[in-house]
Amino acid sequence: MIDRRLLINIDWVLAGLVVTVCLLGILNIYSATTPYKIVGTAYYIKQCYWMLVGLFVALTVCSLDYHILEDLSYWFYGLLLFLLIAVLVIGKRSMGATRWLNLGVMNIQPSELMKIVIIVTFARFFNSFQEAGGLRVKDVLIPFCLLALPAALIMKQPDLGTATLVILIALSMILYVGLRWSTIFTFVCVTIPMAWVGWSFLLRPYQKNRVLDFLNPERSRLGSGYHIIQSKIAVGSGGFAGKGFVKGTQSQLRFLPEQHTDFAFSVFAEEWGFLGCLLLIIIYLLLVLWGLNIARRCNDRFGSLLAVGVTAMLFWHIVINMGMVIGLFPVVGVPLPFFSYGGTSMITSMVGIGLLQNISMRRFMF
Repeated sequence: MIDRRLLINIDWVLAGLVVTVCLLGILNIYSATTPYKIVGTAYYIKQCYWMLVGLFVALTVCSLDYHILEDLSYWFYGLLLFLLIAVLVIGKRSMGATRWLNLGVMNIQPSELMKIVIIVTFARFFNSFQEAGGLRVKDVLIPFCLLALPAALIMKQPDLGTATLVILIALSMILYVGLRWSTIFTFVCVTIPMAWVGWSFLLRPYQKNRVLDFLNPERSRLGSGYHIIQSKIAVGSGGFAGKGFVKGTQSQLRFLPEQHTDFAFSVFAEEWGFLGCLLLIIIYLLLVLWGLNIARRCNDRFGSLLAVGVTAMLFWHIVINMGMVIGLFPVVGVPLPFFSYGGTSMITSMVGIGLLQNISMRRFMF
């Protein structure tokens, strides 16, 4: 049961920003899927269901004391590692990747859950570990090992986008804790040869093509570079005020692939133009800044680390997705939080919002 004292301290700014983005996303999904011949429930109706389920999940998460997660963090980490291994052994294969695990009553994607679990795990580790002057090289060896195991398993699926996000979230939390300059220098020196090894031996041909297409989309206009070319046409054709709701040519004529999921922002940019994009970016900026404000106001270190981790997760999703659709980053399967169609993305993001709400509400109780 939810403590009545918590209800009067609900962070309405956080809730309002999230619901606003969700509603804009539903309108955008309606427009993006108008030209589809849909059998059964429409995508925008399904997204409404996912939003309601997500809000219920967020309410459930914020009703529990987040300090419980500190004691359970390593157990969750071990469970997710087991599930990631199980995915590789008995997982459901779809479109050349094995990312889903069939539990009988439902399918789950452990790699998505790992984004939250790595936040909780790192918050637990750095809450009980403090080093004056910043972290030394030997201080980050254990965190890097905790990060390397799930990142490698997710890459094996293969899911480069999610693996990159898990790594960026963890690195953001490490930077928040603080690093010595000697540690940063060592990290850079190690990263350069590791990047070469990854490019030469670990990345698959289609992943390399995405990087090459990012550098030169014209090398394969009708092949692997098609996505980014069509996306940039959609964004650019929106102009200052856009073409109007359900009037975008790229989306309505279905030139734009994955237009209700990974490239949902492209549809929005074409229909609402610079002004609409500016409004959406401002809302997202306020959401990120508000998350950092929650971290700053928190009364305990574990809560601050959790808030920073969740905010980093939302921030990197936003930056990578928007950068991807306008050609600033290679194309990877990263959805726009609360905006792109997808139940897994919605639930994961709502769990994060539940944690932020939890931390914000409980600062008055200590």
